[in-house]
Amino acid sequence: MEEIINRVAQSGLVTFNLEELLHPGERVVYDIKDNLFHGLMLREKDFREFVKNHDWSQYDGKNVAIICSADAIVPTWAYMVLAAKLQGHAHHYVFGDLAALEQSLFQAAIATVNPEDYRDAKLVIKGCGEKEVPTYAYVAIMQRLLPVASSIMYGEPCSTVPLYKRPKVVA
Repeated sequence: MEEIINRVAQSGLVTFNLEELLHPGERVVYDIKDNLFHGLMLREKDFREFVKNHDWSQYDGKNVAIICSADAIVPTWAYMVLAAKLQGHAHHYVFGDLAALEQSLFQAAIATVNPEDYRDAKLVIKGCGEKEVPTYAYVAIMQRLLPVASSIMYGEPCSTVPLYKRPKVVA
């Protein structure tokens, strides 16, 4: 009987899983509409009193999206005060909805990837998994790794879609 050879294991392919970059912390929304006077505008005195007495520790380790879901007058400094209070509690925070938070988390995580770890690698960017990875994360990782990788494919090592192959340099 002929020995079974695992060609995938011998291929030298390096699998890159974007899911592994994603921070596991809870995602929450802070809606400043709850601080509005009659749902229309922010009153500084009331807001500052709320900020002083609010339990900010409830955001410890969480990822926070700061929004205002009401059509209201909210000065920019109010969002900046919230950011100052979340600093030291939240793992990550952004002004925007949950999609903006997710994008910001991926951008921060991809920025930590050292391209030199993938110099001349034959990469397979994993394409399916348990968590949904947004398209912009795939584009961002391509931008980060394209200058150093020998080749980049999408999918699983056993079934890939070729995306890029560095041209051979003729001496």
